Amino acid sequence: MTQQESTTSAPRSARRIPATRNSNRLTARSVATAKPGRHCDGRGLYLAVADSGAKKWVLRFTYNHRVTEMGLGNADVPLAQARDRAAEARKLIAAGTNPILAKREAKRAAGGKRPFGQCANALLAAKSSEWRNEKHRQQWRRTLETYAEPLWGLPVDEVATEAVLGVLQPLWQRAPETASRLRGRIEAVLDFAKAHGWRSGENPAAWRGHLALILPKRQKLTRGHLAAMAFDAVPEFIATLRQREAMAALALEFLILTAARSGEVLGARWDEFDLDAKVWTVPAARTKAAREHRVPLSGPALAILEEFAAARTHDFVFPGQRPGKPLSGMALEMVLRRMKTEGATVHGFRSAFRDWAGETTSFPREIAEAALAHVSGDATERAYRRGDALEKRRALMEAWANYCEPTLGSNVVPMAREKSRR
Repeated sequence: MTQQESTTSAPRSARRIPATRNSNRLTARSVATAKPGRHCDGRGLYLAVADSGAKKWVLRFTYNHRVTEMGLGNADVPLAQARDRAAEARKLIAAGTNPILAKREAKRAAGGKRPFGQCANALLAAKSSEWRNEKHRQQWRRTLETYAEPLWGLPVDEVATEAVLGVLQPLWQRAPETASRLRGRIEAVLDFAKAHGWRSGENPAAWRGHLALILPKRQKLTRGHLAAMAFDAVPEFIATLRQREAMAALALEFLILTAARSGEVLGARWDEFDLDAKVWTVPAARTKAAREHRVPLSGPALAILEEFAAARTHDFVFPGQRPGKPLSGMALEMVLRRMKTEGATVHGFRSAFRDWAGETTSFPREIAEAALAHVSGDATERAYRRGDALEKRRALMEAWANYCEPTLGSNVVPMAREKSRR
């Protein structure tokens, strides 16, 4: 299993620099007599001495998975003050803020100008209640801080088309999806600033009638969808999967049998299940459509749950290595990698289910779409369709489970679960 991701308030990429027994290695005398080179004081703080004898303080840290350096002053800054500045920077890193960008913001604010980065932070704070999870907020921040860094310290009323193009053009053809998201988020920050009276005029990141006339059209993605295993290969895959004694393997089989999204499976809690009624109710807060979704449990899916139900010690159905945390988001993908499964993704099993239902069964299209928690039909149709066709979907999921069951010719006895996979 993979190591679990942190779910603390600080992003995973903003890692706290651990204290060590070797902190405060330097002394005032060693600083004064230091020879050319780098001299470590501990916890990322260095005294850098050039061949000319010029000295400066540098803090080395990791942010957004990148090793970064921040200047803390020259030789005029005493050792004690350099340590204080390093400590303040570490606090910002632990809180999920890039101290270099924060320093630029402070400098601009001192000059009476409101910088782009400060407006971005204000927007993130204002919109946080709209987002269903912390991960979304972190994605917004990471995109802006990583790719829009040249804008971060600019006064927001001075951000012009040239500056926006400067951060978009290097990504536009190389990483079109990232570039598109970045453009939209820059536009949102500038609109937010204008609404608060911090800038005026047209938005230089607007697409219609502006950047659409400057930037070339992005190439359409040729992949169309995430790679999916052919549905006729799924039974053999499950036979091989059942040979793996791992929690992630059980979680992946449960995902295939329920045609659920990986986030729904990994975050599943016991209080969401009614084993007697054979129903899993995914709360609205954990679904993509923000609507409660009931999943009828087939016999094989129920068997997986019953394997753990009697001896459960966690709120999560598929707990991870860290106490009180579920399996990480990469756990299921790692199962595919270790099995050397090519041309398939975890999410692609939903496509395999949909192809099977459409090509080999007579179940109505709307029943298959409802099983995937897709919102189908126009607003009027949805208004009159109050039910979720649970029992009709139950028949569909039982048929899917029967289809997925390995044949007698496989090298695994169907549903043999004598060994604990925990």
